[in-house]
Amino acid sequence: MTSSNCEANHTEKQALFEEQKLKINEVRGSLGPLSGKSALYCSDASIARYLIARNWNVKKATKMLKETLKWRAEYKPDEIRWDEVAHEAETGKIYRANYRDKTGRSVLVMRPGRQNTKSTKGQIQYLVYCMENAILNLPPGQDQMVWLIDFEGFNLSHISVKVTKETAHVLQGHYPERLAIAILYNPPKFFESFWTVVRPFLEPKTYRKVKFAYSDDQNTKRIMEDLFNMDELESCFGGNNQTTFEFNEYGARMREDDKRMPLFWSPENNMAATQDFVVANGSLHSSNSEADLESEEEENRNEAVRQEDDSGKVNGSGTILSAKQ
Repeated sequence: MTSSNCEANHTEKQALFEEQKLKINEVRGSLGPLSGKSALYCSDASIARYLIARNWNVKKATKMLKETLKWRAEYKPDEIRWDEVAHEAETGKIYRANYRDKTGRSVLVMRPGRQNTKSTKGQIQYLVYCMENAILNLPPGQDQMVWLIDFEGFNLSHISVKVTKETAHVLQGHYPERLAIAILYNPPKFFESFWTVVRPFLEPKTYRKVKFAYSDDQNTKRIMEDLFNMDELESCFGGNNQTTFEFNEYGARMREDDKRMPLFWSPENNMAATQDFVVANGSLHSSNSEADLESEEEENRNEAVRQEDDSGKVNGSGTILSAKQ
């Protein structure tokens, strides 16, 4: 690339940054005066995630963010403590791994085959607790997480459209752009029908982050090696780590994290409150019109349908990590 091209590229990026910064300020102005945790929550980086989720539409992003602020004030997700949800965690159905991926993202391991309760309310509360804990443990400069979903032991009795719908609502509505990728590892054949039912609950942005992976596929192995240190990754996902979930040990970790949570939301110590927005995620979308984006999303959906017709199986996000039948 020539020096003139580099200079032009830099100028374009700077103009894009200024445009996006103006939109962040516009959302902030639309929110009006904020105090307490709401003010801490609305950092530039946080507002940017809502704008990215709504394709930089200020009005839609503001509406979405206001709904989250109302939800957080009522639900108080940052005040949930381990002892309130520990019974949900006894089987290790969801937990934060003690390792991150290669980019520093927190990893939530999910094992739907280990579901041990019937209450949708309790299950969602535990999911929210895990989301807040994963965010608490993100390193500076990183704001996303990875979901690893292990389908060992999963059967028809574990399927719940209600819980899946509520999970999608909470994730998409109140934690936008927090999920980087969700890897569905060894889903059984019958899961395809369930996926067809729940897929309409997912927004296109979320849908494209869901990847199907299979242990006997070489491409899956390469993907996992690219994402993780294989000595840290658990063996159930193809890694070399033989460690298994231990409830009491994990509970001790969570109680220590619970002690850190109030400090995280303290005005004097909160790093998230001053987190700057960096042109990264969503910057490619910011210059597109909504019509262009809708056209792109429609094409992605059509392409997924075409691939399903060709392969005879559900193709997840249109990006399947395996050609397994």
